[in-house]
Amino acid sequence: MTLEEKGIFAPAPTMSMYPQMVSTAIQQWKNVISATHWDLYDSTKVDGADFYVGKNELGHIHLDGSVHLATTNELRIPLLKNNLAKKFPYAGEYEGWVLFKITSESDVKQAIWLFQLNYERLMGVSIETLISKIENHKIK
Repeated sequence: MTLEEKGIFAPAPTMSMYPQMVSTAIQQWKNVISATHWDLYDSTKVDGADFYVGKNELGHIHLDGSVHLATTNELRIPLLKNNLAKKFPYAGEYEGWVLFKITSESDVKQAIWLFQLNYERLMGVSIETLISKIENHKIK
C-alpha cells in the first residue's frame, strides 16, 4: 500500500519500549518516512507506525509489537524456511509479506535485521545477495 492510500499523514506514535526501540532505529535510515499506522477498521484509531522508502512500504509495527514486513515472495520463502519470520496470516494482496513479533530485547535486534533486509531490497540490493544474507543469518 502506498503512503497516500494509508490515510491522513501523522507522525509515528511513541510505542512501548521494545517496539519503540525498533521504530527509533528505522527512523534514522536514509530515505525512510515514518507515519502513524491507522487501524484497518477505524481510520481515526492509531494502531502503530508505518515505514516507507519513498512511496514503497517497508512495513509497519503494530502497538502490540507485531511487525508486518512488506517483502516479496523471493524473500518470504527463505525467511520462512530459515525460521526468521512467520507466515503472514492474510492472503491475496499481501502475498510476500511476513510476520514477526517483538516481545523482548533479543527480538528488537531480529526485527531491525528484518527491516534492514527489506530496506536494502528497496534500495536496490540484489535478491541473490539478500537470500545469501538470510541463509547465513544466525539469530542472536
